[in-house]
Amino acid sequence: MKIRSALTVLVILLASSVSVPQSATAASVVAFDAVVPAPAGASPSAGVTYQITSSTAVYSDAPEVGDQLARQLRRSTGYPIPIVTTPPANGITLQLGSVSGGDEAYQLDVTTSAITVLANRPAGLFNGVQTLRQLLPYAADSTTVQPGPWPVPGGRIVDQPRYPYRGAMLDVARHFFPVAAVERYIDQIALYKINYLHLHLADDQGWRIVIDSWPRLATYGGSTAVGGDPGGYYTKAQYQEIVSYAAARNITIIPEIDMPGHTNAALASYAELNCDGVAPPLYTGTDVGFSSLCTSKEITYAFVDQVLGELAAITPGPYLHLGGDEASSTQPADYKTFMNRAQDIAAAHGKTVVGWHDIVNATPLPTTIAQYWGTTQRDTAVATAGRKVIMSPASRAYLDMKYNRRTPLGQTWAGTIEVRDAYGWDPGAYLTGLPPSQVMGVEAPLWTETIRTSADIEYMAFPRLPALAELAWSPYSTHDWTAFKQRLGAQGPRWRVMGVNYYHSTQIAWPAGS
Repeated sequence: MKIRSALTVLVILLASSVSVPQSATAASVVAFDAVVPAPAGASPSAGVTYQITSSTAVYSDAPEVGDQLARQLRRSTGYPIPIVTTPPANGITLQLGSVSGGDEAYQLDVTTSAITVLANRPAGLFNGVQTLRQLLPYAADSTTVQPGPWPVPGGRIVDQPRYPYRGAMLDVARHFFPVAAVERYIDQIALYKINYLHLHLADDQGWRIVIDSWPRLATYGGSTAVGGDPGGYYTKAQYQEIVSYAAARNITIIPEIDMPGHTNAALASYAELNCDGVAPPLYTGTDVGFSSLCTSKEITYAFVDQVLGELAAITPGPYLHLGGDEASSTQPADYKTFMNRAQDIAAAHGKTVVGWHDIVNATPLPTTIAQYWGTTQRDTAVATAGRKVIMSPASRAYLDMKYNRRTPLGQTWAGTIEVRDAYGWDPGAYLTGLPPSQVMGVEAPLWTETIRTSADIEYMAFPRLPALAELAWSPYSTHDWTAFKQRLGAQGPRWRVMGVNYYHSTQIAWPAGS
């Protein structure tokens, strides 16, 4: 993909931020140089533009994908944008067919008379629509009617993901976030083709999901949060609402119940889960490594079986995350025994286990996936374990790390992470000795010890999450900081329209309107 010089792109972006019609050429240059993640292949057609008008209609072989696009366009353009039953001669067609690259691949064509997204599966159509959204003027993401015009630059994009796993994690245990806040985050990350949302549902400070067979987990264990802030929990119906909302946006929910450590909320709720039979007090601090389920009691395994069973029953996705990190209060032999049994229990409920990379210190099942969160590029145990690995190195991918020492939110135990740090690594070659073929993808975790609101989430996630999303989606041949920071800067006006409270990194030349 041809990238113009920084000065040229900046001038174009500045011109596009004011309320005047754009020429077809300017629209084309801006759009194709501004898509994040970078497409595998993009060929602009100079001088070609499709104009969305009051006559534009949408046809979709995946009704939900078409409905979402039409609803957004109606809100911002004020046009009727009807859903039609046959591909329109002059409109937008989302069509299932045959493209190379698998379920999430797509081909997007824009001519003067039509926009066509072609994909093998609905997931590919959804991804193509996210790219289409970025080809539209920023105002297209508004929740209110804007004056337009609505040009879409002509050309072809042929695209597919580098990795099948492109994840974000939200810790709802340290601080609780209601359904609306989670869904808001889902909408934001979906634009960048994230396809997994890992929910950290239980920790020392709070338990966030109803388990019918152990009701005090939510009602008592869920009553607290870090710093004495209000707690909360999801009913099963609310959790299923999140799951469905995410699925409609090509995102699979992965629930995590961390064990055997990070379990004080559970231990405080049920005394019998403690080896001495005494429940500790609820905890609202931020220390780690002090709690452990009693690994020698059979009731502990009944607890694990019932919790994972109930959670598996309302989780259609293939994965359960068992945590397994920072279990400093569990003896190594006991940790191994416990994690081996917990994996078997999860497998018996039809789920594939994901665990933080500490799980390799047990005996992982052949299908168990390790999530690497270390701060170095060398971990022989993980690299030689012979299994799929999700890359989340804390010094690169943890969204709760401060941008710099002056950042008002976040932590620094893994260092500070500016945008260039988040972007400047190769997931396929990062961990010494790990074969590239074993890298399953990338996940950007956001721990919430210091995060209380949606605005806080957005400030820490943007603009770093799109950088990590590009590492997970785009071919590494497109990896170039100079080009990326120009494309990332072009997201600023869109985030402003969307109401995203993003961090204005000084590493990015944000255009007018950001």
